[in-house]
Amino acid sequence: MPTPTLAEVPMSDGSLPVGVERREFDGTERLATRGEPVYGEPTDGEWRAWNPHRSKLGAMLALEMETGLSGGESVLYLGAASGTTVSHVADFAGPTYAVEFAPRPTRDLLEAGAPRPRLFPLLADARKPETYGHVVESNVDAIVQDVATRGQARVALENRRFLDDDGRLLLAVKARSEDVTREPAGVFDDVCATLEDGYELLEQRRLEPYHEDHLGIVARPR
Repeated sequence: MPTPTLAEVPMSDGSLPVGVERREFDGTERLATRGEPVYGEPTDGEWRAWNPHRSKLGAMLALEMETGLSGGESVLYLGAASGTTVSHVADFAGPTYAVEFAPRPTRDLLEAGAPRPRLFPLLADARKPETYGHVVESNVDAIVQDVATRGQARVALENRRFLDDDGRLLLAVKARSEDVTREPAGVFDDVCATLEDGYELLEQRRLEPYHEDHLGIVARPR
């Protein structure tokens, strides 16, 4: 079945962080933040559209998951890649630490961060938080994780040390990165069971129609 277009997936007036709005671009209501464009997204003055088909967190917001984000919070973003999503986060959040392992996308991430004084790109491995623990502040308000690797739950558990006791983990689990041979539902069950070693799971939702075989999870530390 073809993926629905943005116009075919209406978004209602659910709660959004301050600094994120639903605005009209070319006749279609879309999420948007204020900031310099990064990936060729449509703009309207200082506002730029946030494409949930290219952003797991954008999909979570479009699907009205209760992320706990209110705007202005400190964020540790794991798996920042070239900055598509984390640039939107830095548009509305406070200090935003963006961890990316691969040098090539990190160069693009640096460009995305240049006009964003609250965005701090870090060339580091999210599986080894001790390598950036001296840079990231303790007790961040949110961890946003989009790391396409085996052991995604373990990455979240290893980085739990940075999260405030009342903070939120916003995790996008990619089933095919865990095990391409298994059914996604079984993979998601295993990831959730592992996460419960350190987190209380508050909400889980498949991210279709925006991302196939992905699960969005909202959790808080135990």
